[in-house]
Amino acid sequence: MPRKAPPSKRKPPRESPSPGRQYAALPFAEREGQTMVLLVTSRETRRWVLPKGWAEKRLAPHELAAKEAFEEAGILGQVMPEAIGSYAYLKRVEHGRTVTCEVEVFPLKVERLLEDWPEKSERERRWFAMAEAAMAVDEGDLVTLLLRLAAPLA
Repeated sequence: MPRKAPPSKRKPPRESPSPGRQYAALPFAEREGQTMVLLVTSRETRRWVLPKGWAEKRLAPHELAAKEAFEEAGILGQVMPEAIGSYAYLKRVEHGRTVTCEVEVFPLKVERLLEDWPEKSERERRWFAMAEAAMAVDEGDLVTLLLRLAAPLA
C-alpha cells in the first residue's frame, strides 16, 4: 500500500458550509522605480499565485501571511498588519470537491530572498511587474485587486 505524505497545510473543516479563510502575502519590492511582485506556483496545478495559507489560531492574519511567504517562496521581509484587499476563489480539496476560499491580502516588503526554503522543490518563484502579475494569475478577483494596485493614483 503506498504511503501518504504527511499534510503540510491545515485543511478547512470538512463539514463547514462557510467559506474557508486564508491569508496571503503580496510580496513586493521597488526595482528601477517600478513596483515588482513575487509570485509562486501552486503545487498541483502550477498556476501563478500569491503565497497563502489557512488561518491558524496562534498567528495573527498578517503573521500567517509572512509565514506562508517564507515557507512557499523563501521570503523574509516586513509584513504590514493591515490588509490591502481580498479575493475569493474555488479551491480543489479531496475527491474533486471544491470549497470557496476568502483570502485577505497583506503587503510584504521583501528584504531578502533565501536560496533554500521549505517548499523550494515544490514551487517556482518569479518577479512580475504589477500589471504582468495580474495577467499571470487565474483568479478573477485577484486579477482585479492587482490591476487596482497597478493603476496610477489619481
